[in-house]
Amino acid sequence: MIIYGVAILAFCYVIGQLFGEFLGKIIGVDANVGGVGFAMLLLIIVSDWLNKKGYLDRNTENGIMFWNQMYIPIVVAMSATQNVRVAISSGFIAVLAGLVPIVICAITIPFLAKLSKNTQLD
Repeated sequence: MIIYGVAILAFCYVIGQLFGEFLGKIIGVDANVGGVGFAMLLLIIVSDWLNKKGYLDRNTENGIMFWNQMYIPIVVAMSATQNVRVAISSGFIAVLAGLVPIVICAITIPFLAKLSKNTQLD
């Protein structure tokens, strides 16, 4: 059923948000640190595990895919509410926290592309 996919997504979202809040408290920031990202990683892990075990039928996948397609607009809306000017004026560490993931992704993407070319059957 489609509702099972939405329930799996909701479970992953709640766990991700709790982990983001917990991580924020650990590092001393009064904010959620990566809750949506943790939720999406957990969703990938859980759905892959369920798929390998054979518990994930087509309708459940449709429930997950519906919200998966909504993910990018939601992230764009969330990032639009953040105050980038304050983050930049807060100091070098805020700018560094934004630049480091970009550099890591720029380095990692060509490596992953080479791996995917090696695993594809032509």
